[in-house]
Amino acid sequence: MTRQPLELFAVDGLLQEEEADIARTVRRFVDDRLRPEIAGWFEAGTLPARELAKEFGALGVLGMHLEGYGCAGTNAVSYGLACAELEAADSGLRSFVSVQGSLSMYSVHRWGSEEQKQQWLPRLAAGEAIGCFGLTEPDFGSDPAGMRTTARRDGSDWVLDGTKMWITNGSIADVATVWARTEEGIRGFLVPAGTPGFSARSIPHKLSLRASVTAELVLDGVRLPDTARLPLATGLGAPLSCLNEARFGIVFGALGAARDCLAATLDHAVTRVQFDRPIAGFQLTQQKLADMTLELGKGWLLALHLGRLKDAGTIRPEQVSLGKLNSVREAIAIARECRTILGGSGITLEYPVLRHANNLESVLTYEGTSEMHALVIGQALTGLAAFRG
Repeated sequence: MTRQPLELFAVDGLLQEEEADIARTVRRFVDDRLRPEIAGWFEAGTLPARELAKEFGALGVLGMHLEGYGCAGTNAVSYGLACAELEAADSGLRSFVSVQGSLSMYSVHRWGSEEQKQQWLPRLAAGEAIGCFGLTEPDFGSDPAGMRTTARRDGSDWVLDGTKMWITNGSIADVATVWARTEEGIRGFLVPAGTPGFSARSIPHKLSLRASVTAELVLDGVRLPDTARLPLATGLGAPLSCLNEARFGIVFGALGAARDCLAATLDHAVTRVQFDRPIAGFQLTQQKLADMTLELGKGWLLALHLGRLKDAGTIRPEQVSLGKLNSVREAIAIARECRTILGGSGITLEYPVLRHANNLESVLTYEGTSEMHALVIGQALTGLAAFRG
């Protein structure tokens, strides 16, 4: 008889009833709708995003932690648990929900006008529209302050020029939140699909996040009225606040992928027989399983603690960095270790492990590389910024 790894930590007893109900609801959706299809989507490098957007909307997970405008208004822990369940299926699926809710929708909810909120948030929450978030550029990922995309005033309008790269949902989005440099500093703009001069191209030949849409955005003389500007967003702190929201989801999400790897590996180990006994009965295998379970459990307890801090309104950006760094680093290590127990079977799509490992290679570096989060933590400890030489 095997036990689910997190049972050893009795984590279910740390959840409120509503939080546990939300996690179970999302897990049922994942098991019934997503798991049967995800390996095929990953292999084909495709995702039925329009169809899934409406299903995610009906499930209530799009912008679920936001208040009003058709959003569910759940607490942060519930959102984190939903991210974990989605990423247990695939990081690309959690990325879709995360970008829609914590980047696109949050940017409008936090920094937009009432008119912008009314125009976009109900449709985005229902999955009737898809959003994306254009901050990263080809030459400026970890250093967004160096962005080259510009917005200049021309009468009462704005004219945007530049390129954004590695934009999830970019080529299927109905609206893009685009950040640009102006004479007054960094500002955000809502750019509807079809605006003259605005184009998006899907990035092909990916080896990671294959069940996800990743794109390049090009803005060539894109003319927008001033009503397209996010009026409350002044400075780089605005887009960084959106990234902090999305990173919180990764703290839980990456652990969902790790949990799925470990559960699949444990099931395999107790049935795979070598030298006349299940490989789960060998000491080295049990050492690996024990170590992975310990790291998963520690990461889960940290994630729950950070969720409680976020719900209390006291969480700090460097604490989110602690969680993002730990969760993704340990999740990818667990995925790789699980692959060794699965042997040759571990390289096939029959098992989720190498698919998770490939996806986590992207999660390791997007929304802040491990190195950048380590420097955020280092600055919090020492008071000294090491970002620039």
